[in-house]
Amino acid sequence: MSDNKVTMYGAEWCGDCRRSKKFLDSNNVNYTYVDIEHDEAGKEKAISISGKQSIPVIAFSDGTFMVEPSDIDLKKKLDELI
Repeated sequence: MSDNKVTMYGAEWCGDCRRSKKFLDSNNVNYTYVDIEHDEAGKEKAISISGKQSIPVIAFSDGTFMVEPSDIDLKKKLDELI
């Protein structure tokens, strides 16, 4: 999983973001974290990717993305990328 490009857009106050971040960390996923609370361009990018203002938005190297994924759905997607 470490070779795949994953970008997570989130904020520290967001419980789903903290959960997804913990999941990625515990599964040794190499990802880029964009804190949309402190990065206006990142916030706009997350909205443009998902068409929503919900977070986290997790974008993958294959051009797909997930919004507020469960740990199970996130694991399934990461397994597809291996």
